[in-house]
Amino acid sequence: MNETVERRVIPALASLADRIGREGRAMQVAGKPGFNPDDKFLPGKIAIGMAYPLLDAPRGSREFSRRLADYRRIAALTAGDVNETWGIYYYLLALYKLKQAGLLDRAVSSETLAILRQKLDWRSFVRQPDLTLIDLPNNFYGVAFSAARLRFLLGWEDEAGAKALLAKTLDHYRTYSGEYGFADETNGDGRFDRYSVLLIGEIAQRFIETGLTPPAEVKRWLRRSVDLLIPRMNLSGAGFEYGRSIGAYGDTAPLEVLSVAAYLTLLTPLEEQMAYAYGARISARLMDFWYDPGMRSANLWRGGRATDTYRGEHRVLGENLSLFRQLIYTNALWNQLGYRGRQAAPGFARWLATLPRATTTWFARGAYDRALVTIRDGDHVIGLPLISGAEGYHRKNAYFPAPFSIGMLDATPDQTWPSLVPRIIFADGTPLMPLTFFKDIAVKTVGATTIVTLRQDALDDVSGEAPRADKRARVTTRFVFTPGRLVREDYIQQDRPGTVEVEFGTRSVRPVISDGTVRFGQGTVRSFKADGYGSCTVRPVADDAAYHSVTGAMQTAVRCSRKGAAGRYTLRWQVDYR
Repeated sequence: MNETVERRVIPALASLADRIGREGRAMQVAGKPGFNPDDKFLPGKIAIGMAYPLLDAPRGSREFSRRLADYRRIAALTAGDVNETWGIYYYLLALYKLKQAGLLDRAVSSETLAILRQKLDWRSFVRQPDLTLIDLPNNFYGVAFSAARLRFLLGWEDEAGAKALLAKTLDHYRTYSGEYGFADETNGDGRFDRYSVLLIGEIAQRFIETGLTPPAEVKRWLRRSVDLLIPRMNLSGAGFEYGRSIGAYGDTAPLEVLSVAAYLTLLTPLEEQMAYAYGARISARLMDFWYDPGMRSANLWRGGRATDTYRGEHRVLGENLSLFRQLIYTNALWNQLGYRGRQAAPGFARWLATLPRATTTWFARGAYDRALVTIRDGDHVIGLPLISGAEGYHRKNAYFPAPFSIGMLDATPDQTWPSLVPRIIFADGTPLMPLTFFKDIAVKTVGATTIVTLRQDALDDVSGEAPRADKRARVTTRFVFTPGRLVREDYIQQDRPGTVEVEFGTRSVRPVISDGTVRFGQGTVRSFKADGYGSCTVRPVADDAAYHSVTGAMQTAVRCSRKGAAGRYTLRWQVDYR
């Protein structure tokens, strides 16, 4: 890991920092403006991104003098720019690091520092006096606590704000993580995605970097995230395959969680070795797969790749800076544990083969159930997220209750076509999908077969931004996972006639339809078959942006649909893969 960081990450970051100092607002990254005002976190990311090369430069050298002058100039240049939430945290962290190194007064002028002291304030996104977030998801409580704690360490305010926000953060976690220990991004709507696993790792890291010891309950919650991640480790260094902000950030999330867990001695000796082996692969994957030398940039957007609007290409400079930072700070934790220069354990692949074929992680049970089922099949890690996207995300197919697997069944962020989930459209135009209202989730594994069942007494009306239950259709669903095969069966009771449709997107090519089955001549997916959906059509989609996934363009789409009467009927699809 340290070799990847020192030989590849730090030089790439230093090059960006040099260009920022040299070119300023004229800078472009991969042909896009680097200083894009639509990136609301950018000044803070620039501050922390330029701090690392400055702190690494030998004192008294020409490099040090140049970087110090660049930092002072860019800080003055960007002090008045819009800088929100995460940007505030990043900037405060940079200033704190400079203070610790005895460089703050030299790196930032007194005039600039006065502006920053006023602007870098957690109160800009937290209401007073009730400490509620201003139009933000709940993971931002951790950002607010971090900002308040850093302001205290900088001598800008007393400790009262940080203590109150920490209490608020932990109280929210207790309230909405329930007995299972994973944070709901909403106030109980059930959005349990990558951030539900990562958040506690970030909170624990904030304790460490600001000189605090995490309380026992934080460690307990962090261990729950570890237990979710261990069965998902893999040789490729891939991470989360569902939800929002996946792609490169889906890969680095496990690295962040496992690194801080190792630092806090929450792993067994064997788990620690395996976590390091996995983390070393994640670091390499970021530079091998996500970093494009031709672009001189991370690539989350081009060559058929797609990410959600939140991380659009307008944030290209900031995304490079924050991804590099994640690798640098996690590597520093491993170095402190004695792993500097250490090769990954040679038995990692053999150990992966001992992990259970199926693992169920519960997020919530009650009015609605929320869970993640993880299936291991050879080199494939397949996730079945049974969660709610809640407002804004429920109809995005990255949140669908369908199998996902990086490189085989990839998510297409911000898209709403019915990927492996039926969509019913009534004559009045109402579109319904079985996306949200899960009850009685049950998972049973016998040998190499895992069966998942659940029911929904109402389907989700996906015409609006927020989920809305419509009881004119009900469904019982059954998934069957066997080696090389995925099956979904839906038993639907529908009160009025409507059109039923489903789609399947894949990177496999050379499709041939025969006897109702689409067989592919090349690719990981061998075949797709849909029963009960009527006729199916096949078309190439490599040039259609709607079928660009997080890791690359899908090549072929299968679409099946039929008009149906009210009553009971069964839908089924089957995917066979290599």
